[in-house]
Amino acid sequence: MIAPQRWHQMSLARQMGHIGSELGRARRLESQNDPRNRDQALERALDLPDLTLNDRRWQARFRELARFREVASDWFTGENTQDVPPEVLGDYCLRLSLQ
Repeated sequence: MIAPQRWHQMSLARQMGHIGSELGRARRLESQNDPRNRDQALERALDLPDLTLNDRRWQARFRELARFREVASDWFTGENTQDVPPEVLGDYCLRLSLQ
């Protein structure tokens, strides 16, 4: 796990790029039927948005980032009550990482 101090030195674009990378890794490992490593990537993919939510620089985007974390958690826990495909989560991270 990355240290919060280091995480909070990154731009939002870089933070979202890292989150998107972990989400992609979890999806790839899921398709390879590797549940142990998928769960580890998933844990990182859900821990990183928590660090972003605690970064005071992004307070104006708190609701948006919290909603992203909620949807990502919903999909990866298998509930998928939000009916958001994983590709949308990756696209969201990519969009923000390019800003």
